[in-house]
Amino acid sequence: MHNTDPQLIILLWFILPVWLAAGFCDWLCHRATGIERTTGVKETWIHILMFLEMGLPLLAALFLDVNALIIAFMIVMFFLHEITALWDVSYAVSARKVTPVEQHIHSFLEMLPLMALLLIISRHWNEFLALMGLNDAAGSFDIRLRADPLPVTYIVVIFSGIILFELLPYLEEYFRGRRYQKKQSS
Repeated sequence: MHNTDPQLIILLWFILPVWLAAGFCDWLCHRATGIERTTGVKETWIHILMFLEMGLPLLAALFLDVNALIIAFMIVMFFLHEITALWDVSYAVSARKVTPVEQHIHSFLEMLPLMALLLIISRHWNEFLALMGLNDAAGSFDIRLRADPLPVTYIVVIFSGIILFELLPYLEEYFRGRRYQKKQSS
């Protein structure tokens, strides 16, 4: 890894940690508003869908060479995530209070993926131009592991953060909602 690459440093050490922190803060907001008693498991499924919509491009960026195919995939997933985020908020406000703090956290959860996508595109500008048909060179559409793999330590730390601050909290949210559903139906 090139320690002097400012775009990569910003992606790995700023955007991704702040994004994880925002996701955890969003979960705290859900917990504070008693999501299990309002929108329940349905909203949690929407959150899990958004986790996958951003998690898959993140995995691609961490482990694969970024080329025209990966950039196209990231762009499509970003827009799917935005559509799902609109669905999420529309559903949430129909049954529970979405506080100004939670709304502000949502702005981070929408803009940080865009910032990451733009930094990735800028790092692989020729592939993006090829994808858009804006240069004479052909873009690559191969799926290959990164030629310059990220350090194992970074991968372990970031995956630990994902598990601790995203996966486990949202699984807890799901099981809390399921328990409430069962309690209400008995």
